[in-house]
Amino acid sequence: MLIAMAGLPGAGKSAVADAVGRALDATVLSVDPVEAAMWRAGVGRDQPTGIAAYVVVEAVARHQLALGRTVVVDAVNAVDEARGQWRDLARITGVPLHFVEVVCSDAALHRERLEGRRRDIEGFAEPTWESVEQVRREYAPWVDAPLRVDSVLLLDEVVATVLGHVRPGGRTPVVR
Repeated sequence: MLIAMAGLPGAGKSAVADAVGRALDATVLSVDPVEAAMWRAGVGRDQPTGIAAYVVVEAVARHQLALGRTVVVDAVNAVDEARGQWRDLARITGVPLHFVEVVCSDAALHRERLEGRRRDIEGFAEPTWESVEQVRREYAPWVDAPLRVDSVLLLDEVVATVLGHVRPGGRTPVVR
């Protein structure tokens, strides 16, 4: 199966993606380190490296899915074009697709987490709160309904909700 994470920077997507990946023994592919690697390789920051990183992650995900692996994609997926990329990949590879949108309903906590995190992605500066607010303004409404989880809950609770949703026969618990 393909699990595509979505949500604002700093909302908790990576923590959820990594924990779900561990629980499912899945391949976790994150867009930000790929983009940073492009910059370190000499691709200019003036180039469309964000889009290119999504395309690279899609290519690696396609290969992993062909090998029978479950893939978790860790990306903002703020616009329908990005989400459509995962819809198309799932259709082409014949695997189920689950969108998981991670939100943080407590704006102060979200900002605190964002400003306090250090992911140690070489060459990748952490986003500012102002840039997160810009992404929020540009965040497209959903065409399909993702599973929406709130990262103010304990990580274990959020992961249990995601696993209940994506596992065969699982049901989606109500999440605040």
